[in-house]
This record gives sequence, C-alpha cells and structure tokens, in this order.
Amino acid sequence: MIIYGASLSPFVRKVLAVAAEKEMEVEHRVSPPGQPDPDFLAASPFRKIPALKDGDFLLSDSSAIVHYLEAIKPEPSLIPVSARERAMTVWFDEYADTIIVGAAGKIFFNRIVAPRFMGQPGDQALADSAEQNELPPVLDYLERVIPQSGFLVGDRLTLADIAVASPFANIRHLGLDLTRWPRTMDWADAMLDRPSFKKTVAAETRFLSR
Repeated sequence: MIIYGASLSPFVRKVLAVAAEKEMEVEHRVSPPGQPDPDFLAASPFRKIPALKDGDFLLSDSSAIVHYLEAIKPEPSLIPVSARERAMTVWFDEYADTIIVGAAGKIFFNRIVAPRFMGQPGDQALADSAEQNELPPVLDYLERVIPQSGFLVGDRLTLADIAVASPFANIRHLGLDLTRWPRTMDWADAMLDRPSFKKTVAAETRFLSR
C-alpha cells in the first residue's frame, strides 16, 4: 500500500498517523517537484494529496482514505460505532480539515510554503489577519470542548483526535504562541507525542530547519 504526498500537509499526516495507529505497513512516497508519479496522477486526477494505491485500487482525499483503512482493518477501531460518537467523530474530522486548516493554512502557506518552496513572497498581511482574527475563535472552541479524559470522543483515541491534532503540527512549525489556550496546547502536545505522529513531525522539523 502506498500513500502519496508530503507529510507537511495535515491531510497526508492524518492518513499516515491513522495507518500507524492501526499498525498497517504503508510506503510513503513523495514525488520530486515537477515530476509527479504516474500512479499518483491516476489515483488523484486533480493532484490533491494524499492519494492511495492499494494494489489496483486508487483513491484520493484524506477522509475517504481513512474510512477505507478503517474498513479493511477494523481494529483498533478509530471510528466509533454508536450513532452519537460516530457523528461527533465525523464533525471533528470536518472541523480539522476545513475550519482549523482554513485558518492555520493561510499562515503556514504564506510564511513557509510560498517563500521556502515556491520562491515567491507570501501574503504577510493575510497571514497576520488569519493569526489575529481567524485562528483565535477556532482555538477558543477547542479550549471549551476538550474533555477531562484527554480524548475528544468516547474517552479513547479516535479519528477525531488524529484529525484535529494533525494541523497542530503545522502550528508548531510556525512557532505560534498558544499560551492563551493551555488545555488545547497540552492536548495537542500529548497527541503529537504519540508514536504515530512523533517520528513524522520530528522529520518535518529537521527538514524545515535546513
């Protein structure tokens, strides 16, 4: 099984973490700039990452891939069966992919991706506005709802935790100050310290420090 895409993408990182939590052997493949793998293009015709190749089965979109992994290896379960817990897990996955990434992604793209990897100046005004105006209410919500158990749904690790924690690696790479949200900071640090995230995020940190 092959997962395509750079792990600096929170969507790719999410899929890799789910596979790691399930102890699934996957090959992580990143195409050189300007030289996309033909199998990646077949799996992801719109060139969105991540993409998956499992034998002759091709698929793109992180949430679709995660549901596929859950179906082919149900244990350990990361998507609850009960209606309310499953619904909340789907909600947190969406919250991560669209709301957190929607805010933090503007900062990460304009401060890191554009200048470092695209050779163009980022829109610093847009990044500053996202940091000051968009990200705080997103984090305020999480600060309110993190349970005492340390897990977002059902008092155990689920896709909800993995999906929401994944973009926090990008926030960490940015060096943003989260002291205003102590519960969120502690929760995110605990999640990113799990083996399913730790090695990947450490490799990203080394890469960005070059």
